[in-house]
Amino acid sequence: MSLLSRILSIWREDSLLRRVVKNSSYLFSSSTIGMALAMVQSVLAARLLGVAAFGLLGMVMSFATSINRLLSFRIGELVVKYGGEYLAQDRKDHAAATLKAAALTEIGTSISAYALLYIFAPLAAQYIIKDPAATLFIRFYALALLSNFVTGTSAALLQLGDHFRSQAAIALAQNILTVSIITYAYFSDGDIWLILTAYLVGKVFFGFSLGFWGLRRAKEMLGEGWMRAPFNLLPPKKEFWSFAFSSNFSGTVNLVTRDSEVLWLGFLLPGDLGKLAAGYYKTALALINLILMPINPFIATTFPEIARAVGEKAWDKLRTLLKRVTALSAAWTFAVSIFLLFAGEWLITLFYGAEYAPATPAALILLLGFGTANILYWNRPLLLSLGLPTYPLKVMVVTGLAKIGLSFLLVPRFGYIAQAALMSAYFVVSVGMIVWKGMNEIKHRESHPSPSK
Repeated sequence: MSLLSRILSIWREDSLLRRVVKNSSYLFSSSTIGMALAMVQSVLAARLLGVAAFGLLGMVMSFATSINRLLSFRIGELVVKYGGEYLAQDRKDHAAATLKAAALTEIGTSISAYALLYIFAPLAAQYIIKDPAATLFIRFYALALLSNFVTGTSAALLQLGDHFRSQAAIALAQNILTVSIITYAYFSDGDIWLILTAYLVGKVFFGFSLGFWGLRRAKEMLGEGWMRAPFNLLPPKKEFWSFAFSSNFSGTVNLVTRDSEVLWLGFLLPGDLGKLAAGYYKTALALINLILMPINPFIATTFPEIARAVGEKAWDKLRTLLKRVTALSAAWTFAVSIFLLFAGEWLITLFYGAEYAPATPAALILLLGFGTANILYWNRPLLLSLGLPTYPLKVMVVTGLAKIGLSFLLVPRFGYIAQAALMSAYFVVSVGMIVWKGMNEIKHRESHPSPSK
């Protein structure tokens, strides 16, 4: 049988893979256009502001996002984990209680995040960004947090209900709105305030639109009175909130170790040098997004399928799904990596300008780490679905502490290149350990089945 015939045979026989790819295609179509628009946003903002101001913009936005994620509880993972299990068992009242608890928690954390951000903005401006003007920038952009009142809950609900088209349409509309304002700023010689306004307007639109659509779908999926579901239908309190807090702490670890790189550069490097390094690093990450573009949608669509398979104890189906989505992600990642290896510098200088060329080495170094995480993107959702949220947390804490310690030693000496190398090493080691644990756990549960509840 030829390779093409085998692929077509697998496609016809594997309904689970077809569903994942079909749902991913909605988000992929949106994210492909959205990624192109995001690249346009990034290029226009970078050319308008220059490297240092572009780095300042990146640090302001990163700090606001970081505080939000610090308190977010990664609530969507909780909804997918427990809501997915309950819906698979047709226990809609229990799923409704889970959604209600998640929504109320997310509303409270959004308000708390804004208050915290407003209070700590001067300290961030003084000690991290090292620019007093950043205080007003941070407080202004932080208004976006108030629009995220049920974003995570709504997104997770739409994933569980296979309502991916509406989520994709909202994300696309957000990108169109943002790029329109940034394009106006570019051609009218706007400043950083107008660029921040563009991103803020897009975030507010996305938050309110997704919240409205998610709550509307909740009525269809769970019934008109789902908000009246009593909290005593939640999973055991210790298990439920342990999952929530471990997910939140996991998000905090990710925040400190991998998602605040431009802030670390600002903190570890002096003044203008930190802004320049942040500008180069932000440009490198923009290029790396080409690798992540079609795979990110698979994260949202694969997680619910993994949760369902674990709930059904369908280990063969789960293993087959993981092998096939890994093959898809690997094919894309290798193809784009080879392209960027040869054309990365040309792309950066063509779109961003010659002054951004120093971002190229960092982008190529980041390819290794982000490529590994991209191919094995399902690593953490697998352990969450298996009820092992603390293992990836432990791995990320240990590898993250090592990364941070080395950052203090290497970044002041070698700058953003060292930061990129440490980031790649972090991904390779942590993702490898998590995947190893997940596959061993599947093997163990398959050979030692537990009694049905």
